[in-house]
Amino acid sequence: MNVAADLRNFGINAQIISRVGTDELGAEMLEFLKNKELPLDLVQTGQTHLTGVAKANISDRNEVTYKIVQPVAWDYIQLEPGLTEVVQKSDFFVYGSLAARSPRTYETLQALLDVAPKKVFDVNLRAPHYERETVEALMRQADMAKLNEHELAELAGWYGNADDQEQAMRELRDRYQLDTVCVTLGEEGAILLDETGFFRQGGFPVEVADTIGSGDAFLAAFLYKTRQGNTPQQILEFACATGAYVATQRGATPDFTEATIQSFLQLSRVKTHSAD
Repeated sequence: MNVAADLRNFGINAQIISRVGTDELGAEMLEFLKNKELPLDLVQTGQTHLTGVAKANISDRNEVTYKIVQPVAWDYIQLEPGLTEVVQKSDFFVYGSLAARSPRTYETLQALLDVAPKKVFDVNLRAPHYERETVEALMRQADMAKLNEHELAELAGWYGNADDQEQAMRELRDRYQLDTVCVTLGEEGAILLDETGFFRQGGFPVEVADTIGSGDAFLAAFLYKTRQGNTPQQILEFACATGAYVATQRGATPDFTEATIQSFLQLSRVKTHSAD
């Protein structure tokens, strides 16, 4: 949802496939999506399970942890008429490992992965809601994988190589035949590996309000600039700037535009030159 909302901020026609309950939280969520100008036609409503809840612990502002309730409505996303056609026509289909924790939603996800033209795996490991076998299956179906540094270390550790980040990324790319591997490094920025080479972008020092949604904002900005045909280094810089900007705001989906991020970038460059 966060990625879709952030893509909407950039003027991209993003939609979310999910499911809520017929409870008060579900009604609040649908209203929230309306306010974010996210279409509701792919958001299902069910009567048997409550709307999903995730409890965020922000005692460490730089490393938020979550307790994700189970089972909830989005564990039961159905393959309803029209879903396949929408995914077939998409530029990118973004999915995560949480969608594989329940048989029903995983079955629906598999059907959509079969028809998606460009598959983006936002790995998003949240213990205890994943198993190695499932994560590997989702990686094999991806064109692009986006991970944070801790997730890269965990996956690389499965194959005995968790020390060198670039080498670990190359191993993942080769093992799973990925086009692109992107790893966020928190305040240190991000690194990217694609067919043209290996790229690194440093972080942007900011006063952190909370980091909830920063990784999602990074991914939305990454896809937005990829769609525009920017160079890998330009894409990384803009994505890191977007993630950093969102970290200065409270909440996961603050309002911003491309102009907001460009202004943030300009100010950051001025600060850098002044420091030099």
